[in-house]
Amino acid sequence: MEITKQLAIFLDNRPGTLARVCHALSEARINIYAITTSDTVDHSVIRMVVSNPDKALEVFEEHGTLVVEDDVLMFEGDNKSGSLADLADKLAAAKINIEYCYSATSPNSKKGLMIMRVSNAQKALKALNS
Repeated sequence: MEITKQLAIFLDNRPGTLARVCHALSEARINIYAITTSDTVDHSVIRMVVSNPDKALEVFEEHGTLVVEDDVLMFEGDNKSGSLADLADKLAAAKINIEYCYSATSPNSKKGLMIMRVSNAQKALKALNS
């Protein structure tokens, strides 16, 4: 479990926009560990955790893309019923709010990657490691 940087980029909601972002990251040899998108009528917010956030920031700035950085928790969790409930209970007991999270796990995988934005990342890390 670690605290890492998440990048949120704001893009036009049009075909090919995400492809251009992914190609730019690929050309810079930056791997995407986690990604989620949300859309509105005229733009998309793409949140991602990447292998080199500083270099990714440079890539986005070169392309004139608006980027916002946030600290998030990144951890591998067990792929079994109740795992997220246990985490949420620990955070609630420490009075830490889960602002949002995203994850994916193959059905046959024993572990999955979770990205979680919380109200206090340092305090959450301590609560989840105790």
